Amino acid sequence: MSGRNLLEVRPVGAVLRSRLYPVAFQWLALGVFVLVVWQLLAGPNAAHDNLGTALLWVVWWPLLPILFLLAGRFWCAVCPYGLVSDLVQKVVGAGRPVPRFLKRYGIWIIDAWFIGITWADHVWGIVHSPWGSGMLLLLIAVVVVASGAFLQRRAFCRYVCFLGGLAGNYSRAGIVELRASEDVCATCEARAVCFNGGEAAPACPLFEFPRTMDSSANCVLCANCVKNCPNDALRLTVRGPARELWFISRPRTSEAFLAAAIMGIVLVQNVTMLDIWGTILARIENLSGSASYTVNYTIAFALAIALPLLLLGVASSFASVATRETLRQGFTAFGYALIPLDLAAHLAHNLFHLLAEGKAVGYTALGLVGHQHAHTSTALVSDGTIQLLQFALVGLGTLVSLDVARRIASRATGGLVVAVPYALLIAGFGALNVWLFTMPMATRM
Repeated sequence: MSGRNLLEVRPVGAVLRSRLYPVAFQWLALGVFVLVVWQLLAGPNAAHDNLGTALLWVVWWPLLPILFLLAGRFWCAVCPYGLVSDLVQKVVGAGRPVPRFLKRYGIWIIDAWFIGITWADHVWGIVHSPWGSGMLLLLIAVVVVASGAFLQRRAFCRYVCFLGGLAGNYSRAGIVELRASEDVCATCEARAVCFNGGEAAPACPLFEFPRTMDSSANCVLCANCVKNCPNDALRLTVRGPARELWFISRPRTSEAFLAAAIMGIVLVQNVTMLDIWGTILARIENLSGSASYTVNYTIAFALAIALPLLLLGVASSFASVATRETLRQGFTAFGYALIPLDLAAHLAHNLFHLLAEGKAVGYTALGLVGHQHAHTSTALVSDGTIQLLQFALVGLGTLVSLDVARRIASRATGGLVVAVPYALLIAGFGALNVWLFTMPMATRM
């Protein structure tokens, strides 16, 4: 384990060991959450006039992948839903163990929920409807309350939250990691207080045991283990982006599946914002024989998700000749190589909303105090500047994904030749994203 331990930096260590962390951030986030929900349900009906819509979809959602890259799952530590779950458990929590089927299939539930919400957003116009966005947040809150009332810790966050899979995948590519010193832990006599909790802080909310944790996928940087550890065995360090993806010790097909699915989701979200979407939709309508937008979009959505899954399977089939591994083994191992490009393409897509619609936050905030504004441009920078940033992000993400594929292949039976089909796949999707970002996009605010 290399790099300076940031816990030894006095301000950082003081904050993370403070009893006010992360609870102070959670209460602040809860206050903003209440404001957002109030605006969504009781504010202006038009999305471009609603502060809740602007804060949720123009600020929070675009910034979330950036936060995963820079600070791992820190958002999950301060998320207001986590605070709600904790409060419910203190009052009426039954503390039942997490059902075995959730532990085994939770990531598939997360995958399905994430894909389903993304589909529903476009079909039902959730992003464009303040009321729809508000009801979505309240629906999630109901599930959080139910989970907190019956199950241990933050079972919802670990096994149910639709952002859990996305957060886990992207945090693997993040630049911070919290790990325990194996040498120190080997002599520890504190009876796993880092996992079970103690006087200093509660138990690990996401059921992670620091001594054996080798991934950032389920570490929310809540610092409970840091506070509880009597031996200062924890280290918080900065690492190279995507470094964790080189040596996944327990690769999971569900996580590789989500990595490929996200590629398709970003592609279809980009296409629906372009002028060519009308042409594509008309062709699907001719083939399907249905005039229903829901039916035809569902076909396009399913094809967009199926494309990277199918091509990853094809690449794995070619690679299996050299490795003598099964198609599923190759699919699972090299699916992680798509994550940096996923993150870059997702950032590039969200960057458009943040920079092309950023002024909407100020306009809608002024509307709260009765200031009427003309519906002028909401852009913070020019379209040309946004495109250059998008090209740079996708180019960098493509290079990092290629490097991850190379490093995974170097450990495989067949050597670097195994990376060739995956490199072609990654380069192809990188080029496709660049091509889509060359076209002008439509704003949603």
